[in-house]
Amino acid sequence: MNVEAYARLLPDITAANKPFWDGCAAGELRLQTCTECDTHRFPDGPTCPNCLSRSHTWQTVSGTGTLWSWFTMHQKYFPAFADEIPYLVAYIKLSEGPFMISSLVDPPAEPELELDQPVRAVFGPDATGRPIVRFTIESVESVEPVESAAGAVAR
Repeated sequence: MNVEAYARLLPDITAANKPFWDGCAAGELRLQTCTECDTHRFPDGPTCPNCLSRSHTWQTVSGTGTLWSWFTMHQKYFPAFADEIPYLVAYIKLSEGPFMISSLVDPPAEPELELDQPVRAVFGPDATGRPIVRFTIESVESVEPVESAAGAVAR
């Protein structure tokens, strides 16, 4: 990886997004949450997309979600990742609602990936040493079954 080129792609840590990055350093996924309607949002922003309130707080969330979509990058689009080709880009739907674009830690072969596979956030340093969030596929056996009102068990 071209670390210098990669570092230029990273967002600046600002007063507005520092709680997210502090959460990554603590091994927690933190999302901006509207104090009026409890809508979680990512990325952070000045107003709630649901009720337009400007009032918010930061909350630690579950870090769980599902694999909503993915693709494998075969083109040298970003010079920072030229020697990583091919690499997988994952589109994650968090359990709390927002979507995140990320990558998967030790992804299985593509034929083994499926829509709605459960994922869990994992944290670690990137090539520059900054703690970042990535995701890992959870086995269906590790997901707690949920009983519906009708008594059926769903995973």
